Amino acid sequence: MGAASGKIKVAAVSYLNTKPLLHGLYHHPVKDSIELSMDYPAKIGQQLMDGEVDLGLIPVALLAKLPQHHIITDYCIGAEGPVASVCLFSDVPLEEVTTIYLDYQSRSSVALARYLMREFWHLSPRWLPSHEGYEDKISGTTAGVVIGDRALKARHRHPYIYDLAEAWITHTGLPMVFAAWISNRPLPASFIEAFDAATGEGTTGEALEEVIAATPCDFFDLHAYYKKHISFALTEQKRLGLQRFLQVLEQPVVL
Repeated sequence: MGAASGKIKVAAVSYLNTKPLLHGLYHHPVKDSIELSMDYPAKIGQQLMDGEVDLGLIPVALLAKLPQHHIITDYCIGAEGPVASVCLFSDVPLEEVTTIYLDYQSRSSVALARYLMREFWHLSPRWLPSHEGYEDKISGTTAGVVIGDRALKARHRHPYIYDLAEAWITHTGLPMVFAAWISNRPLPASFIEAFDAATGEGTTGEALEEVIAATPCDFFDLHAYYKKHISFALTEQKRLGLQRFLQVLEQPVVL
């Protein structure tokens, strides 16, 4: 099933936003069927495309690049309002921004930022590739797209914060899905059922409280993050939002 041991190779993001999804993978019996690794979103997507893993929590912008893909759970990294951890940070109002760094750890958020800048804000900045430490270069008229834990930490550093999920929802009327559990081949139905149950286990109730209690974080309120900002259920509305986003990627509109 992937690894030489017969276990299914699973890759997940190492950000705070995935802690509830991972809770069950450490406690549910499905843990004995998987080999789990951790990295940042864009790298996990590449691993899935290269066949180095069988299943990953990957940026949805990569779906079109996979020869085949299967969304195998009813859980995701999504938002039905401001997500807090996928933002464009700036020291000046957006209309004064001339250049924007794009987070090297992201694919979906980068694609979303480009689309919103063009279709929602109607601006044409110069886009800059980034590397580790680029957040320190956000100043003056140079802004930056930052995701994950680094975005939560950056919220006190810049006076202008543009939440990309909030902008998408305002623009489309649909929720945003940033990442989903995707396999690059069909997997056994029994495994999918168990994996789905495991990934949902830590997203609500007492299990979520256990996750919060076990996760040190002195830079953001995790109760607010997991209950207000991140929305884990891959609902029908989120699937519609995902479909719309994929359509945007296939047919970019040029000014």
